[in-house]
Amino acid sequence: MNISNRAQVVIATTAVLLSLAACGQKDDATVGQKIDGAVTSTEQAAQSVASTAADMAITTQVKAALAADDQLSALSIEVDTIGGVVSLSGPAPSAEAAERATTLAKAVEGVTEVQNKLVVG
Repeated sequence: MNISNRAQVVIATTAVLLSLAACGQKDDATVGQKIDGAVTSTEQAAQSVASTAADMAITTQVKAALAADDQLSALSIEVDTIGGVVSLSGPAPSAEAAERATTLAKAVEGVTEVQNKLVVG
């Protein structure tokens, strides 16, 4: 998770620098208002990074669960996660295997929904 922490720092620093650069523009905002805006931007950036890190962790756990199943090929099933919603796409050997993939994905902590787009064949 060191990469995630670095990404958070980079995003937070960028947000602060952009906010400070905006401070040089003429407007009627007070210094306190500008600082509040910078803090809000930094918090939003940090939340975005945390959400992305959580989605990456979910994707990794779903792929691991698929790889551990002898009926499913984790290499041929694509797993994408956005906001806790997991999307499965690719081939499945049977309808039962496709349903098993959904069951495995739903069992991962943090998954709010599974969109099964697996093609049986």
